[in-house]
Amino acid sequence: MSAMTVSARGLAKRYGKSIAVDRIDFDIAPGRIVGLIGPNGSGKTTTLKAMLGLIDFEGDMKVLGHDPRTQRDALMKDVCFIADVAVLPRWISVAQAIDFVAGVHPRFNREKCQAFLAHTKLDPKMKVKAMSKGMIVQLHLALVMAIDAKLLVLDEPTLGLDILYRKQFYKDLLERYFDEEKTIIVTTHQVEEIEHILTDLVFIRDGKLVLQATMDDVGERFHEVMVGSDKAEAARALKPIDERSVFGKTVFLFDGQPRDRLAELGELRTPGVADLFVATMKGTYA
Repeated sequence: MSAMTVSARGLAKRYGKSIAVDRIDFDIAPGRIVGLIGPNGSGKTTTLKAMLGLIDFEGDMKVLGHDPRTQRDALMKDVCFIADVAVLPRWISVAQAIDFVAGVHPRFNREKCQAFLAHTKLDPKMKVKAMSKGMIVQLHLALVMAIDAKLLVLDEPTLGLDILYRKQFYKDLLERYFDEEKTIIVTTHQVEEIEHILTDLVFIRDGKLVLQATMDDVGERFHEVMVGSDKAEAARALKPIDERSVFGKTVFLFDGQPRDRLAELGELRTPGVADLFVATMKGTYA
């Protein structure tokens, strides 16, 4: 458990003159569920592709002890990946997909896959072309969760799914896949739906990390306080990182200010990940 699942130093990636990832450092330990959150074009998918050995990059990175650039074959024995579009051919059936993965991956457990599918409406003879997107994701998830991988990378895995499929996806992930020996890295724009499962939070903007913290640290470090007009200037003097108006009052977001000091100004609460994201990304969508 002492070795890091992912360790990066000076990770950088350029596309021509454009900098996608700008010399970032980070570590991800085993047994963590990490939310890699950023706006479109922030560098999060490029970072994931570097981890998976799908692109070349500058700097140093080790994933499960392997260099993704030169040891990808060994690495992928312990890594699974689900993207926003499951790469399953339209002609393949459920049974054929199971047979294929069983034939190519030594750590695939057919019985575990079939047990998961038993809780869905998928039939062994059903072909991908006859499935809804939600069903395709269910099949992809079943195939992936039946592989005893140490790292699961999810890049917008529930994009385009309705809320019922999204909630079931993360429920299955926690109950049927995750344990303290495994690591999950997930990117999504639906941060409100995953914040309850995350252990760590990483915000990326313009190729740079702007926040890297455990969820416990986030709860201790960031505070929101709803302030009346009579105490608004006193709140501003404490240099909040954001403020917004709500029902005639002002909500201020603070980084590192003592709770007891803020409690004197008004109603105190811990901000949600979405509110924290919006505050740290101010100006991104200008």
